[in-house]
Amino acid sequence: VQLQASGGGSVQPGGSLRLSCVASGSSFRGNVMGWYRQAPGNEREWVARLTGGGTATYADSVKGRFTISRDVAKNTVYLQMNSLKSEDTAVYYCMGNRGITYWGKGTQVTVSS
Repeated sequence: VQLQASGGGSVQPGGSLRLSCVASGSSFRGNVMGWYRQAPGNEREWVARLTGGGTATYADSVKGRFTISRDVAKNTVYLQMNSLKSEDTAVYYCMGNRGITYWGKGTQVTVSS
């Protein structure tokens, strides 16, 4: 099972990015998928998760700005990030849980003027 995240980059404050995470080797249909992030010097923190039933939850720091979604047919989870702030700068990791938690390699998001 592999998770491949992409879509990171550099953006100015107030900008938007959309992260994608494609799962291969196994389907995560019906399973939890989500996003975490880790800023330099900080521990990895949870950002958003989406249950197999489609319920989305968000960390307070991103609520109202980020949206998690999935395309079941493509085995892909997305993170739409709007109104980005400098404090959103971090490496973003996707995860999927099938009884075991699988992690993708991170994608760097930098928010700076």
